[in-house]
Amino acid sequence: PKTNIVFLKVHKSASSTVMNVLFRFGEMHNLTFAFPLKGGHQLFYPHHFMARFVQGFSPRKPPQFNILCHHMRFLRPEVQKVVPSTAVYFSILRNPVQLMESSFVYYKGTSAFSRARSLEEFLSQPYRFYNPTASDSHYARNLMTFDFGFNPDAEVTAKRVNLMLKAIEASFDLLLISEYFDESMVLLKETLCWDLDSVVSFPLNSRNSSTRSPLSSVTAEKIKAWNRLDWEIYTHFNRTFWERIERDIGRERMWREVRALRQRQAELARTCLQGTGSVGPKDIKDSSLRPLQYGNARILGYNLKQGLDEATEHMCRRLVTPELQYSTALYKKQFPSKPP
Repeated sequence: PKTNIVFLKVHKSASSTVMNVLFRFGEMHNLTFAFPLKGGHQLFYPHHFMARFVQGFSPRKPPQFNILCHHMRFLRPEVQKVVPSTAVYFSILRNPVQLMESSFVYYKGTSAFSRARSLEEFLSQPYRFYNPTASDSHYARNLMTFDFGFNPDAEVTAKRVNLMLKAIEASFDLLLISEYFDESMVLLKETLCWDLDSVVSFPLNSRNSSTRSPLSSVTAEKIKAWNRLDWEIYTHFNRTFWERIERDIGRERMWREVRALRQRQAELARTCLQGTGSVGPKDIKDSSLRPLQYGNARILGYNLKQGLDEATEHMCRRLVTPELQYSTALYKKQFPSKPP
């Protein structure tokens, strides 16, 4: 199994669920995490990543962290100072249409979105609301492009797009697609030589459907045009994702693996969860399992079954612990003398 990993956690792309997979694997195998200084939850995002943002980093020591997975704005030369050269680099992408709809709800308080009554109003005259020089403007345009370290306001030319795609391909071993999450987990399992249980997960940091709004085809086209760089990244890597499945696994075996993954998830849901799945924030009985509520979104969570034996309870709890609580617990374990 590969134990040195860099995950670029792209916003609003099922990346919290992927992070939970990495947290559980790292905890189980006693791996070290590149935590933000003082146990924060982001690596000084939205600044480009610097090795000195990592708790315990020393330029005099060789890279000693196994897993780098907290929110950052990617900058490969700095990342290479923190993790061994054998690290596998991967990220996950999401269709920019759904990504923008999600961002609008989640980051409603940002300068670009706060005055727009709806996403449609924002898209009708974006520059009425959007100021590229504002410190939080990246949430409103080409968010994936920004997270990968590029300029989200750059002019879209064939040459620029080509260079950007080549740079991402040169830095990353694998790009997953959140719309095909189960297929992505199978591909990740294959790439990292992990077993099935290591990539099983329950969706984390997902929204209640009451805050989701269906988008018209006109709105969708406007979103693609406004986020053209993101659209280029997504369509390119969605294609290479399927090419890779054909080449490395084959559709037939992929379908069998996905079925096995879903069966295992259903089995764990029956073992671990009260009811059939996620519940709204007010219905989460254990406050330590309540995810952070942010913007206008209502973030769902889970209730564990009562009366589980200790080992099962531990396993189940890990599967449903929200990102911030899990990160804090792992930080305390790795740096017991430095409270977050």
